[in-house]
Amino acid sequence: MVVPDFGEIQAVATSVGDGDDSTFYAAWNAAADRMVNEAEAALARHHKDSARELFLRASVFYAASYHPLYGKPVDDRLLEAFRKQSNAMARGFSLFNESISSKRIPFEQTGMPGYLIPAVGHETEVRPLIILTNGYDGTMTDMYFASAVAATRRGYHCLLFDVPGQGAMLYEQGIYLRPDWETVIAAVVDFALGQHIVDGRKIALHGWSLGGFLAPRAASGKHRIAALISDPGTWSIADGFREFVIHNLKVPREEAIDLGHLDDRVLARMDAIVRNDPGLKWKVIQRGFWVHGVDNLRDYLSSAEQFTMKGYAGRIKCPTLLTMAENDSLGSSAPSFYDALKCKKAILRFTAAEGADGHCEMHNRSLVNRRTLDWLDEIFDRR
Repeated sequence: MVVPDFGEIQAVATSVGDGDDSTFYAAWNAAADRMVNEAEAALARHHKDSARELFLRASVFYAASYHPLYGKPVDDRLLEAFRKQSNAMARGFSLFNESISSKRIPFEQTGMPGYLIPAVGHETEVRPLIILTNGYDGTMTDMYFASAVAATRRGYHCLLFDVPGQGAMLYEQGIYLRPDWETVIAAVVDFALGQHIVDGRKIALHGWSLGGFLAPRAASGKHRIAALISDPGTWSIADGFREFVIHNLKVPREEAIDLGHLDDRVLARMDAIVRNDPGLKWKVIQRGFWVHGVDNLRDYLSSAEQFTMKGYAGRIKCPTLLTMAENDSLGSSAPSFYDALKCKKAILRFTAAEGADGHCEMHNRSLVNRRTLDWLDEIFDRR
């Protein structure tokens, strides 16, 4: 697994200093460009392992560079860095002993780019598959390092892909996020069943971050999924905003049932708060508006209301694992989500004492991978 060392991150941080978003972008790109150059030099000297590591490391740095540039119209620098990221990842994948193949998953009038990554040492064998679903601003690079490395070492094939509202489909094609994730995953499962190395009886669907909502929504309508992992178990997009307007703006709960119909004065106050908080401005306006294909807060909240498990949770038939981590607000709905499930189910809790608190247990992914894959091994009887 390629993890940036502290010294590398510290060097980039020093280069950024008190600079702005452009300085941030330039510093991460410069570091990534250097790694690509080192990779090319290593390859020329037949150091394949070093070249592979450097290309993949560069893809991580390119991915980090453009997050502050999120938003519409799409910044040319974002597209340039994303394309460099994609190329570096492809170059790295091409240097594995196993054949990692680039795929195009047919979907409506277009196709979803992806990679089928075989289990380490078992690339030609028929084995269980994990379909990995990303979050609001995740890319295949993020998903690969967060989950696929551990899963392929455990003996699972993995399928990474960009979908509406994520990665290339958003950045390059302008295709926005949609709530009917069962439609998206239906196309992915159809594709997976056509791959000769996939055991069609053992296809697991795994989602992290916003994927913790998207994957369960997909599983509610597609019963060819044999197991589901939701990290964290997320009931909806809108509920967090709902609690905000109730507790911070003192809106009666009965008036916050549908956020798309908030009073104009309340909406104006909320909009002002969002625009004056750099973190909220990025999450809601730069990222949220763009991903949902809207240009104002009311339309964003109306769209967010469609992303809910209400009426869908009870339809999930496959064994389901939910996670929740201490100090991760997105996982706060996991217990009530768990109660609404009617299938075989389990919930895993992660704590600060384990170094695994916060969103998606980012500081201890090895722990969450061990525990979730142990659960999946048991479900698929692979112990």
